[in-house]
Amino acid sequence: MTRTSDTEIRTPTAELRRARLAVSVLFVLAGAVMGGWAGRIPSVRDQLGVSNGEWGLIVLAAPIGVLASLLVLSRVIDRTGARTPSVAGAVGMLVLVPIAALATEPWLLIVCLLVLGLAQGLLFGPMNALAVEVERGYSRSIISSFHFWYSGGQFLGGLLGVAAGMLQFSAALQLAASGLLLAALFLVTLRFLPDTHRTGPDAAVLPDAPEAAPARSGVRSWTPQLLLLAAIALLTSVNEGGAVQWSALYSVELGGGVAVGSLTLVCYSLAIAAARLVGDRVVEAIGRRRFLQLSAAISVLGLGIGLLTGTVAGALIGFACLGVGSGCIVPTAMTLAGNQPGVPSATAVALISIGQWPAFLLGPPIIGGLAELFGLRAALAVVVLSAAAIIALASFVRERTVALAG
Repeated sequence: MTRTSDTEIRTPTAELRRARLAVSVLFVLAGAVMGGWAGRIPSVRDQLGVSNGEWGLIVLAAPIGVLASLLVLSRVIDRTGARTPSVAGAVGMLVLVPIAALATEPWLLIVCLLVLGLAQGLLFGPMNALAVEVERGYSRSIISSFHFWYSGGQFLGGLLGVAAGMLQFSAALQLAASGLLLAALFLVTLRFLPDTHRTGPDAAVLPDAPEAAPARSGVRSWTPQLLLLAAIALLTSVNEGGAVQWSALYSVELGGGVAVGSLTLVCYSLAIAAARLVGDRVVEAIGRRRFLQLSAAISVLGLGIGLLTGTVAGALIGFACLGVGSGCIVPTAMTLAGNQPGVPSATAVALISIGQWPAFLLGPPIIGGLAELFGLRAALAVVVLSAAAIIALASFVRERTVALAG
């Protein structure tokens, strides 16, 4: 995709600005729901009376539900558009998370998490497709800003969980109350939510969006570029999962204490948010291929040197660099996928989500297994190697795609 010069950037219309607001609300909603749930996991686990090992098996239901949803979406989203599944997914998540928090039996929580995973799949891929659609109308990179709002929502959800825990509110009450607030915000902006192009008639889409490409089904939609972008998203998600699951523990193992362990994760999370806040401007300045390589290089150098030092300070700085380097790679891959010629944008984004999915299931356990054999410090080299692989893969990314300006 060639960069757009300042003279080609059009002033966004009021309709386009409202569409951007509505899609941003979807990202806030998704982040806040997941952040709120994550913050109350200890309460729900204690409520069930299960061990860590049993909990690990129970929560596998969610990624299984996500995969089932994505497999169906990849075949039908070019006909339904992205708006309908994203609305269904948002409603499903708002309703299901408080119900899951009420579960008193493992089997009941498994069912809830399976359906919650289905709702996640309906929301996460399509909302990225809608973000690509709005970005195309702006004729410049704005997709990282949407992911910034997801990070903000996640932080807000976690903060509400902390406050509710201190006030001794039940997880279900907290999640239901925050869900009502999010639902109100969602309903206010729902009428502004755009749609992607469909293969059928009567699609509600943004003005100036390009005509949909003829739909192609199944494996034929997996172009070489989409496979490449899916691999980049997969490797980035392995790194993100590794950071979330193991960064705090690594600092503790180095002698930093529990508080410093939490601080390591905070440094990583804040670095991701900061990267997403400014990432679009950097993309516009240097182009997407170079941006992918630069981002991955920051991860390689920052975390690599941090691991070599074997110190708490190295861990804090290293995972902060990983956050800066990882924060905007998946959004950039989504934009490139959504503007591939010959594949409808919503279908392309759904395919990238499918390619990304195994990381959430396999990434943290792989690092954990290697840590058992070689120690956590050596196992985290997987993250550095994954980032190095992104640098190599990004050199094959083509930027000549459907023009953002339509």
